[in-house]
Amino acid sequence: MTNSEKGLIQHAQAGDKAAFRQLYESYVGRVYAICRRLCSDRGRAEEATQEVFIKVWRQLPEFSFNSQFTTWLHSIAKRTAIDMWRREQVRLVEVGDEHESEATAEGAFDNELERAIQRLPAQSKAVFVLVAIEGHTHREVAELLHIAEGSSKSHYFRARQLLKEALSHES
Repeated sequence: MTNSEKGLIQHAQAGDKAAFRQLYESYVGRVYAICRRLCSDRGRAEEATQEVFIKVWRQLPEFSFNSQFTTWLHSIAKRTAIDMWRREQVRLVEVGDEHESEATAEGAFDNELERAIQRLPAQSKAVFVLVAIEGHTHREVAELLHIAEGSSKSHYFRARQLLKEALSHES
């Protein structure tokens, strides 16, 4: 962390909204990317991104510089996106929504792999993103998503198979 970044964080911790705005502008792209990978569509990813920065503003005075700011921020982003993902899964179950694949396929990312990731079933997508992209272990994923470690491995294997199939068809 640079001294200027540390100073910016300290000013934001003291309530300086302009300093916080600079932090927001510096990191909103990274936070949105994390949220977009875990949320079913752009609107939910944008909503999660805003929720992350609301939490960061509220929790910033507690940030103690014991870790990198980006590590702390990404942790909040992942937890927020996972929480939103969980709420979405409950909503889908409650209303019996069968349109999940349409929502996840909606206008995803610019390349084939990211589009294919967005079309994965929700649970498999969440596990794949957390393991393959974010670098979590299956034990950590199991704890984050409240599933068995074996389920995490199974969903990861399924996601890889579905991605191989999707990418071989698009080639």
